[in-house]
Amino acid sequence: MGKCTEFLYLNEEDMIKAGVLDTAHCIDVEEEIFKLLSKGDYVMGGDGHNSHGIALTFPKESEFPNMPLDGPDRRFLAMPAYLGGRFNVCGVKWYGSNIANHSKGLPRSVLVEVLNDADTGEPLAFMSANLLSSVRTGCVPGVGTRHLARKGAEVCTCIAAGPVGKACFDAIVREASALKEVVIYDIKKEAAEAFAKEAAAKYGIKARAADSMEEAVRAGDIVSVAASAVAKVQLDGEWLKPGSLIIFTGRCWIDEPYFLSAKTIWDNAKMHEEYYSHHLALPEEERFLNGIGVQTYRMIYEKKLPPLSEAVSLGDVITGTGEGRTSDEERICFITSGMPVWDVGWGFEVYQKAKEMGIGQTLKLWDSPYWS
Repeated sequence: MGKCTEFLYLNEEDMIKAGVLDTAHCIDVEEEIFKLLSKGDYVMGGDGHNSHGIALTFPKESEFPNMPLDGPDRRFLAMPAYLGGRFNVCGVKWYGSNIANHSKGLPRSVLVEVLNDADTGEPLAFMSANLLSSVRTGCVPGVGTRHLARKGAEVCTCIAAGPVGKACFDAIVREASALKEVVIYDIKKEAAEAFAKEAAAKYGIKARAADSMEEAVRAGDIVSVAASAVAKVQLDGEWLKPGSLIIFTGRCWIDEPYFLSAKTIWDNAKMHEEYYSHHLALPEEERFLNGIGVQTYRMIYEKKLPPLSEAVSLGDVITGTGEGRTSDEERICFITSGMPVWDVGWGFEVYQKAKEMGIGQTLKLWDSPYWS
């Protein structure tokens, strides 16, 4: 007789009951994960153990009538990871994305996560992951704000007013205790105005929509960029205040003089080394065109910036092995590209809470495996 294997199914309502939206707790968990990244107690995909994931993209045209065709944000992506420490769990976030989903009453991306026993490979949980992914994405800027923002920062600028931008601000406002105002810019001003109205009511601070990106950026002590992959955010480095912190959660381009004078902190420099090597494998005309932080990759390639092997990650700042902010005048850029370790860690935390609360549905894989 083999071993009975069961796993917990958690739908979106279950995830909410189990605390997936608890931003304050998620920030603490993500900080814990950053420490594990600094120590190296994790594994992601690829031979170098630092791949963000593997994407399934589609051709622009096809002879097959049922083949999906390329479009904005249209892809499938599998993001596997092992996370050590007290987590000691494997998992994968899996999602399909299509910007046309909005016309069908769906979010742009539809996500699920599977957690597995790191020893046996048995599934532990299958969970709805849209909220999980959004919250953990927002909480990474929260950790960055905790360790990199100037104390006394009073104004936060948000570039983009979508769900991820709101999640980022929800974490930032919790960590920037002196914050008095949020200034929002979005290409759709009505979206920025709606975000401002919501933020003023929720957080009790001043909130307004800016007429231009320059106006918004010049105002910010903390600047959060969370625009979608199809929107190009182009900033002038002179717009950024002395002592400012800019957080790249979405793609952003700033002129070279900014990066030559500012300090860059990475979410995980080893993962960006992997990205960098992928760019080098492309034809020269295709390198450093897409992705978060690619402008700095080009500057590294041109030897205008030190190599990524010498870069400082946020986990190093947290553990004291790398230098963070050294003055109130220093300008810092925090580049974060998303890693499955965050999804796995926060998913595991919510799964544990769901078990404690008796939330979710237990499903059986088998009573005894047919091949045992």
